Amino acid sequence: MRHLHLVAAAIISAILAGSFAARAFDDAPYPDWKGHWSRTGQKFPGQPSYDGSKPPGRGQQAPLTAEYQAVYDANEADQRSGGFGTTTGWWCNAWGMPAMMMAFQPMEIVITPGVTYMLTSDTQFTVRRIFTDGRDWPAEFEPSYRGLSMGKWRDEQGSGRYDTLLIETRGFKGPRVYDASGIPLHADNQSIITERLSLDRSDRNLLHDEITVIDHALTRPWTVTKSYRRDSDPRAIWTDYVCEDGQSHVKIGNESYYLSADGLLMPTAKNQPPPDLRYFKNAKSKQQ
Repeated sequence: MRHLHLVAAAIISAILAGSFAARAFDDAPYPDWKGHWSRTGQKFPGQPSYDGSKPPGRGQQAPLTAEYQAVYDANEADQRSGGFGTTTGWWCNAWGMPAMMMAFQPMEIVITPGVTYMLTSDTQFTVRRIFTDGRDWPAEFEPSYRGLSMGKWRDEQGSGRYDTLLIETRGFKGPRVYDASGIPLHADNQSIITERLSLDRSDRNLLHDEITVIDHALTRPWTVTKSYRRDSDPRAIWTDYVCEDGQSHVKIGNESYYLSADGLLMPTAKNQPPPDLRYFKNAKSKQQ
């Protein structure tokens, strides 16, 4: 019995300690970015473009080098013929940075003293971590589609509370594109992406993210501002998003196929060759 009392006392102490820590953090000078944030400012119908203020595709006026303009042109030609070009989201591969900041599904921001979390969708539910504890860049780290993000809080209005989050992200793997039109980033994945997040000065329910991409596929840094609108309902409904749910596209090798209603593979282009069945015994006799 005495042992149970000791365990109970330890649990209560832990809860109280957590409560005091939470109370101390509530008093810290961080902005109120809680809530249900959805993308806004998309002026053209269809899939969201990287720069929502401009038409999709060539209307984005991406400052591509001649080499990567040719890559993009080939992508457009393939999409016109029924293919997917350089895009990867159709087979549920992660978009990564910076495309994931289009917030395909509503985004939640969780601020703690050392890490800010962005809970969003990147063909599935994704947690993006921005480290704000002053750590240095590690000498080595594993590349990822969303990269490694380091952030710094700033009080730019002199109010005594932080109002701006500056972020730098590096360490990517690919392939990555800016949006569904297939505007490519460089295959070397040496991108450096900086962000400046702050609330609109006249509307606390409007969050702006100024994103600048430095990439070897670009002739100059490309800066775009994305905006997110906070749901006024403090109990807004969150929904699950899983790209694979109901997915009918199948990638085998370098070819894309379509899964029919009866569960069989179908071609996606005229005269498309079937997949290589060398590892299946008696494949020919079953097909006959």
